Amino acid sequence: MTKSNPGRFFEDFRVGETIRHATPRTVTAADTSLNIALTGGRYALFCADPVAQAAGFTRAPIDPLLVFHIVFGKTVPDISLNAVANLGYAEGRFLVPVYPGDTLSAQSDVIGLKQNSSGKTGVVTVRTRGVNQRNETVLTYVRWVMVNKRELSAPAPAPVNPHLADFVSPNDLVLPAGLDFSGYDFALAGSPHAFEDYAIGERIDHVDGMTLEEAEHQLATRLYQNTAKVHFDNLAQQGTRFGKRLVYGGVAISLARALAFNGLGNAALMLAINAGRHVNPLFAHDTLYAWSQVLDTADLGAAGALRLRLVALKNQNAHAFTDRAEGGDYAEHVVLDFDYWAAIPKRG
Repeated sequence: MTKSNPGRFFEDFRVGETIRHATPRTVTAADTSLNIALTGGRYALFCADPVAQAAGFTRAPIDPLLVFHIVFGKTVPDISLNAVANLGYAEGRFLVPVYPGDTLSAQSDVIGLKQNSSGKTGVVTVRTRGVNQRNETVLTYVRWVMVNKRELSAPAPAPVNPHLADFVSPNDLVLPAGLDFSGYDFALAGSPHAFEDYAIGERIDHVDGMTLEEAEHQLATRLYQNTAKVHFDNLAQQGTRFGKRLVYGGVAISLARALAFNGLGNAALMLAINAGRHVNPLFAHDTLYAWSQVLDTADLGAAGALRLRLVALKNQNAHAFTDRAEGGDYAEHVVLDFDYWAAIPKRG
């Protein structure tokens, strides 16, 4: 009897089951430093204790995206080790700040199953909850992933397609307890722009580009303890559609968010993930650019919130704000279409 884990295939999932994921992870300041080295992130709230303390935090919290990737990574051996593609995200909410020294664990509920018409794969939808050592839910999100079948003859389950919200309502956004931007130092944060300076429909070219190297994306993915073969095993990719390792989509999200600092430097605190799609693959040696569009705004009292669409492009700069080709499909250079809410200080 083999003792190694081949991962789950589509026919191994059941709607309603709860999967507890292995390897709790104590997050440290070293994780933050390595994440900065791999992404170039410059958001002051996550870089400097005095800036964070002035805003009501006990110290600089862990970047919510790093929290997301660590929790996501825990789910991979049980959910997507045999995946063809991670298809999308919805209903993500960040509920409690995570600090160095906190320990993260994860569990997922299977909420949807649907076999594809080919009979070779199916879509698995899960709601994942990340908790800290006090069993407080720090974030929750839904994702759906296309997973291979082990046996093509395995019967298809009755399809279950969960209803998911198009976006997280502003009423459901949670600001950290004690958040206080009244003494926020815009100069130290590196951007003069406050909540009132952004208008619905506005588009922002983030100007800068970043070329991704092979070792960088693999190191980042290991940092998150994501074990998906498609990101590491080049031999296993021979004969596949692309024939080489793919960059984990979370790396694209974090790099694009790091680029978004130039234009959204004060919108550091991610509150929710409304939707997200990895549209085209990203590979080592591609150069990433990004632009954002303001989809909505909300006044949450202690802070404003911007609903932002972040579009990442490979090997083409962002100043034309392109995303679609003729016929309405995504252009081949678009790698990410990501919709999220972020808190931002108000001027008053």
